[in-house]
Amino acid sequence: MNTVAEAIEASQTGRFTSPLLPIFLIVAVDVLGFTIILPLLPFYAEKLGASAAVVGTIVSIYAVCQLIAGPVLGQISDRRGRRPVLLVSQAGTLLGFLILAFSTQVWMVFLSRAIDGLTAGNLSIAQAYISDVTKPENRAKAFAIIGVAFGFGFLVGPAISGFLAHFGYQAPIFAAAVLSLASILCTFFLLPRRETIHVAGEGDVGPGGKRLSLISWGEYRKYFRDSQLARLLGQWLLFALSFSSFVSVFALFAERQYLWNGHHVGLREVGYIFAFNGFIGIIMQGGMVGRMVKWLGEKRVVQLGFVSSFIGYAVVGFTHTVGQLLWVMALTSIGGAGLRPALTSLITQQAGKQEHGVILGLTQSLTSVAQITAPIVAGILIQQRLLTSWAIWTGILSGLALFFQPRPSRAAQPSSAAG
Repeated sequence: MNTVAEAIEASQTGRFTSPLLPIFLIVAVDVLGFTIILPLLPFYAEKLGASAAVVGTIVSIYAVCQLIAGPVLGQISDRRGRRPVLLVSQAGTLLGFLILAFSTQVWMVFLSRAIDGLTAGNLSIAQAYISDVTKPENRAKAFAIIGVAFGFGFLVGPAISGFLAHFGYQAPIFAAAVLSLASILCTFFLLPRRETIHVAGEGDVGPGGKRLSLISWGEYRKYFRDSQLARLLGQWLLFALSFSSFVSVFALFAERQYLWNGHHVGLREVGYIFAFNGFIGIIMQGGMVGRMVKWLGEKRVVQLGFVSSFIGYAVVGFTHTVGQLLWVMALTSIGGAGLRPALTSLITQQAGKQEHGVILGLTQSLTSVAQITAPIVAGILIQQRLLTSWAIWTGILSGLALFFQPRPSRAAQPSSAAG
């Protein structure tokens, strides 16, 4: 179960154990802070003198630091407990927001994102905590709270950013900092000081996911020897590349492509556009994705998602008004809503049951690789004013995933797990 509606029902009927309520609050507040910054960062960096290519690098530096530090934080949390490491991670996010708010030069923006990235363990540690406090048969239900938190954050966060833009670029950043502080207080006062740490058996790392260090990537090699799993992982990488390419510099594209009431689109409009996209996502996750998987099966839902993204991303480059953009984004979101959960389900089905954690960790690492490379390329294309080329390139990344479609196997059987 990973839809918003099912998660809310579970919480209302008391099927979530009590430690999960603070975890939901922590993740929701963290995601809100992140999504407030998401539409703002490109405009803010540009105001300080960064070019579009530099903006792409600023986005990438966070992922670089996260890829380096994430496995280390995970290992420390295994030994020292989730709560203290979560507090350190949240403190790093708060410090990063404060530095960002008072930045007067581009290097300070880099520093703020690097600090946030080096301490970025909030979500993975929250996943590990859920794994610790729930029984295996209840983990799927418990992990749904993270989906609820993300859906809520991507709807409300960008809207807050757009609304506060009226008071200047610093106002949304201070709002994100306040939310980060609130998250720290939730962790400190609501999470129990004594934890029951999950001690994994051999090959069992739990559904929270394992992140190997940079020097241990060879341990992932065996998963790419399985041709079916390799194809699915290739699709995941291309999905992450296309999504990162679109989200990282969309604000700069919109600024150059569209006018609104006689002026170039700015932070307010981009914030509301992201919020609109989040609203469509919540509607789809509220039950439609599960029905799509039941009707079509996971494999066809993934195909539909990649076709929808391929066409939608590319067509964005040919839109000339905000109204046209919203129609395209709505259709793309409807078609692609089931892509991530269905693809995740196929990947975990293809792997052995005892390897789910490592496989989820591998997908997280591939996502980090995408978040490092895609924004740089996207930023260069926007700087050269190759706006349509950027949109087509982003669409092509999704289209290429169709060539990695796995052959018929047990992983392609219909299942409602993705919904």
